[in-house]
Amino acid sequence: MTSTTWIGRSQRRVEGGDKVRGLTRFVGDLHLPGMLSARLVLSPYPHARIERIDASAARLLPGVVAVLTDEEMGVRRLLARGEVNYVGEPVAMVLAVDDATALDAAELVDVTYRELAAVVDPLAALEPTAPTVLDPSAHESEDAGAHGAAVGTEDDSEPRPANMHQRMRFRRGSIDAAWNLADAVVEGTFSLARVHQAYIETQGCIAEPRSDGGVTLHACTQGQFFLRAETAKALDLPESLVRVVPLPVGGGFGGKIFLVEPLAAQAARVVGRPVRLILDRAQDFLFAQPAPAARIAVKLGARNDGTLVGLDADLLFDSGAVGGSPVGIGAILLGSTYRTPNLRVVAAEVLTHKTPQSAYRGPGAPQAYFALESAMDLLARKLEMDPIELRLRNAVVEGDERADGRRWPRIGLMECLERARDSELWRERGRARAAGEGYGVAAGGWPGGLEPAAAGCRIESDGTLTIQVGSVDLTGTNTTFMTIAAETFGVDPSKVRVVTGDTDRAPYAGLTGGSKITYTVGKAVERAAEDARRQLLELAAARLEAAVGDLVIEDGRVFVRGNPRTGAAIADLAKLTVGFGSPYAPLHGQGRIANPESSPAFAVHVARVVVDRATGVVRPTGYLAVQDVGRAINPAEVEGQIHGGLTQGLGRALGEEIVHDAYGQVHGGSFLDYAVPHSVDLPPIHVEMVEVPSVYGPFGAKGVGEPPAIPGAAALANAVHDAVGVRVYQVPITAPRVVEALRRSAAH
Repeated sequence: MTSTTWIGRSQRRVEGGDKVRGLTRFVGDLHLPGMLSARLVLSPYPHARIERIDASAARLLPGVVAVLTDEEMGVRRLLARGEVNYVGEPVAMVLAVDDATALDAAELVDVTYRELAAVVDPLAALEPTAPTVLDPSAHESEDAGAHGAAVGTEDDSEPRPANMHQRMRFRRGSIDAAWNLADAVVEGTFSLARVHQAYIETQGCIAEPRSDGGVTLHACTQGQFFLRAETAKALDLPESLVRVVPLPVGGGFGGKIFLVEPLAAQAARVVGRPVRLILDRAQDFLFAQPAPAARIAVKLGARNDGTLVGLDADLLFDSGAVGGSPVGIGAILLGSTYRTPNLRVVAAEVLTHKTPQSAYRGPGAPQAYFALESAMDLLARKLEMDPIELRLRNAVVEGDERADGRRWPRIGLMECLERARDSELWRERGRARAAGEGYGVAAGGWPGGLEPAAAGCRIESDGTLTIQVGSVDLTGTNTTFMTIAAETFGVDPSKVRVVTGDTDRAPYAGLTGGSKITYTVGKAVERAAEDARRQLLELAAARLEAAVGDLVIEDGRVFVRGNPRTGAAIADLAKLTVGFGSPYAPLHGQGRIANPESSPAFAVHVARVVVDRATGVVRPTGYLAVQDVGRAINPAEVEGQIHGGLTQGLGRALGEEIVHDAYGQVHGGSFLDYAVPHSVDLPPIHVEMVEVPSVYGPFGAKGVGEPPAIPGAAALANAVHDAVGVRVYQVPITAPRVVEALRRSAAH
């Protein structure tokens, strides 16, 4: 690996100081002159006809400026018109001079509904007699594609049920013949609940109308350019009339992409005043879009030596009232992680009368790997093989075919499995165990995102660098850009400043999601710094009468190699380009990229748990996360990402779920009863980074955000099985479900 000065050294996050001191200003801290507060009126029914909206009492309340319905908004389907299709669907919007008045007025809006038949169970939604969900003309966001992952090819070979929004099919070999070749066959149906992204800051934005008919959005968004495009599409405006100013984001994890912004934007255009729309926590749980629930049936067959001969899977994702789930991503990953000559994977999404789904860290992958890795564990037990050895025997490597026919590039799955196999935690399985103690392992991968990006690098007259990007810093990426620029240019990171501009000023970047920002924008930053460095050296060569190849940059100076006492300071050279009458052009580097290939990343997790047979309580007592990170540019931040991701995986595995009852009502709609793990719930965590450098990423880096959130549910389920001998097929693995599994096992 190439020797570097700053790459691989941990750096403090550049924005961290302001955050810990409470100086960072979020959307809720911003106030514009004449700004109005907005409050949504949400549907209490999963499916109903809107017969009348009476806002007369609300409009009479002092301080109320307007009550808007979909008809008055002037843009179709921003608010429900005629029919509602889920509990929490916005029906009207109140605009008032302050939050309290808006809240009071919203309670005075009288909506008359005629309740209609609703379907909330995804299997029932596929029946011919099920009520049809939603008007198909409703606007859909492209969240899955925006995360940069392939979503598969639609299968229209046979008619689909009315509520099946999409279906994909992947095949290889003969799945029927596979079972005749198999010495061992296992199968199971696995299900996962809907889960909320559980960010601290709720959804919100401020919209400011413009005199040209456009709008400026001040938004806590993960992707300003994506938000601009989607908002312009929703409002039928040219993108040039929508400006997005990104603000610091109080947590996103895939949930802060596109939701409330068109509502606020159009309301501001209607009334001609700035509008702030911020959901409270209860409304956020009802209206904001969670990760989809899933039901996945898997059948695996292998020879006695552990060689897989067949994989058969059916995936069904519950998308709620609007399509566009990441079921295709899940299907491809499920069918592509292990070499299987005979393969059949069918993936479909079904519409139900529930809140539409959205992205959540590794969209589609946690669902797929819970099913796949649980089935691999069942197969290892049936074959009486070590679970990691079974995976090593079948794990894909570079050049192996994926389910979609593409080939894997260089990946680090084998290296991660080997590191997990050799770890102290996995070797502990052989020692004497406490009562109810068990160990589990699971792998998980992410295909990696792709999106073009650009960046700028300006050399200032004080000798510092200003890096200009259009990506939103959720996870310390600006600190990573600082390090990349410093390493590339040859200055101390303290001499680099990273600036995120708005959509009118910044170079293009994709949304922060899909583990692609360091991989894409980071490479553009590297090229911009290279370009600026070249310009500086050419200027210095002219001034010093030396060849460019003989010059070096060190300690803020440019000089001839071997003669550091000569030369000129970077600041002095930069000043020559900004004065009146200067013959030298400003030093401003540019970098643009369109990566030809993604760089997939894999992780392997090992969990140790203790299960109380009497109560069913599962307590993690040890955890190892091994992950291929390509090259850890800022190791402290990479490790922090892995800690955060696996914590979310543990929450999903052991407690988090959004429950809809048979009437479509949401249960668990606040942090009082939505079981986000606390710090005291976490076991000791050990992280090991495997570095299999990417060919295309800056200094070999890959995206690291998605993989750590993926294997947790399967690792915990496998550990529970190892501890008490029963398989829990449903996530979260709650105490009652463990007790029920033990009861069923005892009954047999």
